[in-house]
Amino acid sequence: MNSDNALILVAEDEPEIAEVIAAYLEREGFRTVHAADGRAALDLHLALKPDLVMLDVQMPRINGWEVLAELRRRGDTPVIMLTALDQDIDKLQALRVGADDYVVKPFNAVEVAARARAVLRRATGNGNSVLRVGAVEIDLESHLASVIAGDGPHRIALPLTLTEFRILAHMARAPKRAFARGELVDACLPGGEALDRTVDTHLSKLRHKLEDAGAPGFVNNVRGVGFRLAEIS
Repeated sequence: MNSDNALILVAEDEPEIAEVIAAYLEREGFRTVHAADGRAALDLHLALKPDLVMLDVQMPRINGWEVLAELRRRGDTPVIMLTALDQDIDKLQALRVGADDYVVKPFNAVEVAARARAVLRRATGNGNSVLRVGAVEIDLESHLASVIAGDGPHRIALPLTLTEFRILAHMARAPKRAFARGELVDACLPGGEALDRTVDTHLSKLRHKLEDAGAPGFVNNVRGVGFRLAEIS
């Protein structure tokens, strides 16, 4: 995907705000489409398969949290939440449900466009590379991760969220390094206001999924530092 020509679905019920966001995004080279309520957002997502969704929390018909949950059931389309609630609990909820970033109203439209570009850049990964650490294989192009079972070709796919995949891929690029929470937040989660402890939630879920696929102990705690991968053969 060429992020400069990416299609962004702006799900915002206030026409003036939607117009401002769309204008700045289009000035940056993006294409946009607008949904005025949650049901329309889901319908347009299904029909157009946008590269990114900007999603207001307070949406009529179906609210933003419900839309986000449905988008995550469908796949890993990047989502930036637009919220007027400047509270840590709302930010934490957005990340736990699966948002890739959030912007608090009132916001600067230039910042929104910059966040969109950053999220799309993270989502595209680094090209055609396939990372292999022990029995775990990570295909950055296909955005798939799997555990290779035994000596044969059998693979067990890991049902990772977008954030879990980013964390695993980031650590797999330097499997012998110990990563601090703050570094993982900066590299894999929305920057600036994300909570360091949020990464613990994602890593806990990632550990369980690896264990279920036959790779227990793949993510280890490093006391006083953070986390490191352990090669599993």
